[in-house]
Amino acid sequence: MNQKILLAEDDPNLGELLKDYLELKGKFDVILCVDGQEALDAFRKDDFDLCILDVMMPKKDGFSLGKDIRKINQTIPIIYATAKGMMEDKTQAFELGGDDYITKPFRVEELLLRINALLKRAAKDKDEEISDKFEIGDYFFDYTSQIVSFKGQQQKLSTKEAELLRLLCLKKNDVLTREEALIKIWHDDNYFTGRSMDVFLSKLRKYLREDPNVEIVNVHGKGYKLLVS
Repeated sequence: MNQKILLAEDDPNLGELLKDYLELKGKFDVILCVDGQEALDAFRKDDFDLCILDVMMPKKDGFSLGKDIRKINQTIPIIYATAKGMMEDKTQAFELGGDDYITKPFRVEELLLRINALLKRAAKDKDEEISDKFEIGDYFFDYTSQIVSFKGQQQKLSTKEAELLRLLCLKKNDVLTREEALIKIWHDDNYFTGRSMDVFLSKLRKYLREDPNVEIVNVHGKGYKLLVS
């Protein structure tokens, strides 16, 4: 399958030109959105490998869009594109978690080189991150079998419980944002799915309660953290 790119660009001519070039030369699947809100809706509904965000867009500007995307996915590569070349814009792009910045007008060949470089780096990081087996204090979690083991005892997890625990393990001692967990597992972050996730978190806390060095804590206003001391 081709890697998928989210392209947010309000200039229809430039947007179609970039889409056609990247699909033809880069062999990517490109989803083109003409405003920031449309792009955010598309990101919530589908899985992407990289985002290209125009900064000046209607309904939601590129920086606001990038900030919302980072709440859902903290690692997806983001390239900001804008006609502005001011240093404060470049600084803001990187402060918001952007991976690259390109100033209009630019050559599409240069954009393709930047895309390939970021995707290559992201693939390397992903290879290092992927794991289906985790040590959590005195517990052992096998994501594939959905089993948590503790001193010879085993607890079978539901699919949602296993997916949530795996995300927490991948972010061990770091914050897993509420938005990221909801979108990745439930593909929605409304009130009712949030309450459902709270139930699964309570169950996971119950399964891990025998080891005093393991704890799932709430991080106010952000999400959750699997603490292992």
